[in-house]
Amino acid sequence: MTLPLSQHQRAGFWMAIIAMDVVIFDQLVKWIMLESVEIATRAPIVVTSWFKLVMVWNHGISFGMFATPERYAAYVLIFIALMICAVLVRLGLRSHHRGEWIAYALIIGGAIGNVIDRIRFGAVADFFYFHIGTLGWPAFNVADAAICIGVILLLWQSFFLSRRT
Repeated sequence: MTLPLSQHQRAGFWMAIIAMDVVIFDQLVKWIMLESVEIATRAPIVVTSWFKLVMVWNHGISFGMFATPERYAAYVLIFIALMICAVLVRLGLRSHHRGEWIAYALIIGGAIGNVIDRIRFGAVADFFYFHIGTLGWPAFNVADAAICIGVILLLWQSFFLSRRT
């Protein structure tokens, strides 16, 4: 006989599935870009007039802030990212709103995807570069996109859901 899952167990299960999917997709795209496309050894690939595939090794945090090539910095950032993930897991398991734990799962998956890069390469591999002329958004990857989507969902939840409850 199986026991019904509690809301927290269901949230934990789905958070794990979503986070793992983000990590797998992120690492798959990075593998394709580095091994098949060989983006690290070639010039940027112009896809459209406003989008290029480039190779940027990010030694810092979001958008290259606090970048340093020192190896110890990667370990510090790994530690910080894992501590944040632990807090987000806890918050997600306490949440009573599906949108919140989905957002936490996206952020966790993105953070873990970038942690894997820091462990493997000492930096995060970024490839996608959107721009208009010389004005552009910093290069990013699938993990970064998942983190941004998760943050946007959390902001949406906090502004609109909090008014309904």
